[in-house]
Amino acid sequence: MVKAVIDGFKVEVPEGTTILDAAKTVQVKIPTLCKHPDLPPSASCGICIVRVKGANKMLRACCTPIEDGMEIITNDPEIVQVRRTVLELILSNHPNECLTCGRNNNCELQQLAAEFGIREERYQKILRDIPDDISTGTIELHPQKCILCGRCVEVCQEIQDVWALSFLERGFNTRISPAGDILLGESPCVKCGQCSAHCPTGAIFEKDDTEKVWSALRDPDKYCVVQIAPAVRVAIGEAFGYPYGTNLTGKLYSLLRRLGFKGVFDTSFGADVTVMEEATEFVKRFKENAGPLPLITTCCPSWVDFMEKFHADMIEHFSSAKSPHEMLGVLAKTYYAQKMGLDPSKIFMVSIMPCTSKKYEITRTEEMFASGYQDIDVVLTTRELSRMIKQAGIDFNNLPEEEPDHILGDYSGAGVIFGATGGVMEAALRTAYYLITGKNLKKVEFREIRGLKGVKECTVQINGTEVRVAVAHGLANVETVLNRVREAKANGEELPYHFIEVMACPGGCVGGGGQPYGVTDELRVARAKGLYQDDEHRIRYSHENPYVKQLYEEFLGHPLSEKSHKLLHTHYEARPVYVR
Repeated sequence: MVKAVIDGFKVEVPEGTTILDAAKTVQVKIPTLCKHPDLPPSASCGICIVRVKGANKMLRACCTPIEDGMEIITNDPEIVQVRRTVLELILSNHPNECLTCGRNNNCELQQLAAEFGIREERYQKILRDIPDDISTGTIELHPQKCILCGRCVEVCQEIQDVWALSFLERGFNTRISPAGDILLGESPCVKCGQCSAHCPTGAIFEKDDTEKVWSALRDPDKYCVVQIAPAVRVAIGEAFGYPYGTNLTGKLYSLLRRLGFKGVFDTSFGADVTVMEEATEFVKRFKENAGPLPLITTCCPSWVDFMEKFHADMIEHFSSAKSPHEMLGVLAKTYYAQKMGLDPSKIFMVSIMPCTSKKYEITRTEEMFASGYQDIDVVLTTRELSRMIKQAGIDFNNLPEEEPDHILGDYSGAGVIFGATGGVMEAALRTAYYLITGKNLKKVEFREIRGLKGVKECTVQINGTEVRVAVAHGLANVETVLNRVREAKANGEELPYHFIEVMACPGGCVGGGGQPYGVTDELRVARAKGLYQDDEHRIRYSHENPYVKQLYEEFLGHPLSEKSHKLLHTHYEARPVYVR
């Protein structure tokens, strides 16, 4: 332990703790711009400077370990002036587009400028003439707004292992771009949106599709329906002052009807259907050798894109099941349309997702048009929905709670935990156990695969046979799991795993690239807790959802039937890492 003094307050913290983190223990806030809790310090902005008694130079609190006996001053007139000057220099090559910027009122640079009372431009404005990049159709780069903090590069390279972004050139000409100065759509980018989730300004932003939705809602010839993903319900409240992790499912149903949607569904129902298909697929491979093991889950489109680009040798291990929102989309334009007597060509399906890569997924392959039409017409992120709520002038906090349309809206606890890392595996194991034994698990929680550890493992005994599973989240953690499988196959050894879940974003969908800004592990844990609490108050097995049973009885027949294969399954193919 190290003892020191910060602004007159005694602190005692573990050796290696930074001054920034030590200050938090005595409620001293040191301003930062480049530092994010998920990432190691880059010390690039210089906002967090502090003074140490007896030293001639100022230190950057984000990257300086506190030392025994230090007396630190975090705030005096000179420090404040230096911080203000640094901000003014940053603003001198930053456009004054706050009113039209997607991060207006939610920008870390804007907030600091307001806190430091910057009211005039003391330095000449010099803006770099770098064009915007909208080539992915999901994530947009606006380089003029970049402050070179490096967060996007760090998360893309180190946490996601994608390496789509890097620093180019030097000095005043330094900028963020895909290596080789190509477009983002030509790069290895998997559209996960973690770059946009970690950017402090409007330099990286999701493609805004809200106007498409407003237009459809105004069109009397369209029958607008909507679905909400599990992770959205425990994050949307952050935009309206609710405590982290508050589950607002009922209010969301009410809100979506207020906006004008005629059918309100829940992606958790689609998750229950996914469990039925995927668990059946696993059981057939595990018991009947109807395909290679391990089976790998495919709910996450960024993971699918990453696998097709970097791990195409594992395609045979991928479940062919579509993601839950795609399953619900095709069912809305077939099963629902049939039961309600609707023309499927007039149904306009909107998915509210925690994810930016879902915008890419809806046109990924021809199977995404299995209904005869585009199964999902538009994907909105949680952030886009929060903007629509405010635009509509709806008092969200005081809305009553309502129910979904039950036919594609009722869900089990297994379906809702899809939003947290480990949730897909946990839900699938509950049903796989039933399919093998004919009995339900007495202990339905698999706590070994919950939480934020990068790679989680557990073993399940099913009828005396050991089933080994692994869960990885954050794409940089996937290599470890896949290499263990490759080595076992190459050496003719026993497989380390029979079933693997992968989610691209740290924490799973609760930490998705389209969720409210400012995500930290604390928020990920709180959001996941909200989902697990919902699980505890519901039917806990997908195979016991009465509306799922009805779907198979009336329409699909049984899991992996010819009709379910046509509507609910897809295929994968090796894709080039760089597109030319």
